[in-house]
Amino acid sequence: MAGNWKMYKTAPETSAFFEKFIPLVSSADHCDIVICPPFVNLCTAVQAVSGSRIEIGGQNLFWAKEGAYTGEVSGPMLAAIGCKWVIIGHSERRQYFGETDETVLKRTQAALEAGLNPIVCVGEKLEEREGGRTEAVLSEQFAGGIAGLTPGQFAKIVIAYEPVWAIGTGKTATPQIAADAHRVIREQVRAKFGGDAASQVRILYGGSVKPENIKGLMAESEIDGVLVGGASLEAASFASIVNCQ
Repeated sequence: MAGNWKMYKTAPETSAFFEKFIPLVSSADHCDIVICPPFVNLCTAVQAVSGSRIEIGGQNLFWAKEGAYTGEVSGPMLAAIGCKWVIIGHSERRQYFGETDETVLKRTQAALEAGLNPIVCVGEKLEEREGGRTEAVLSEQFAGGIAGLTPGQFAKIVIAYEPVWAIGTGKTATPQIAADAHRVIREQVRAKFGGDAASQVRILYGGSVKPENIKGLMAESEIDGVLVGGASLEAASFASIVNCQ
């Protein structure tokens, strides 16, 4: 159960969130709990969750370990402050910041080298879904951004299916639509990395996940968890999602 805060919250707001959130999920031992705040709040978040089961991740990273890359943050930097996870290839990174399947692969490899757990995002746009290209787009993104990993590397990643048309729009893929897309992704995994990898990889659904729809989504056997945006910004809201079994 992962939360992506995007560009929200200051450091004091981050502290206040965890003060409320941690007690609400203290008995949630059925899942991994990950929250990815903005870079400037990562240290605050890591300190706040110390002693709890909650882990912290970055929302992006650059593929070089260090260098003259003004404004970028590397995998070793994230690991050094206590991050365990990192989101890679989110649709907003693809849409606004020129992320490509090629750079997704480079960032994923860099994350793994730094000892981080990558959450690698794939998903189609509205026009691609309406044009009947969902399966083709997912296949392309998998081939270009994930298939280049070694089997050992692949075993350490989590995949997130995020239909772009359902992110921040209030539209949610029905559990059946989401499960169908997860099935397509899992078939890609089976073809490239084998049956064991396909059964073991965790595929999350992301796209306007809310307390109101979490049960229906998690009832689908193909859906292994969720990557939550707006609903992860409020402690009680995200706790109700985390506590769903």
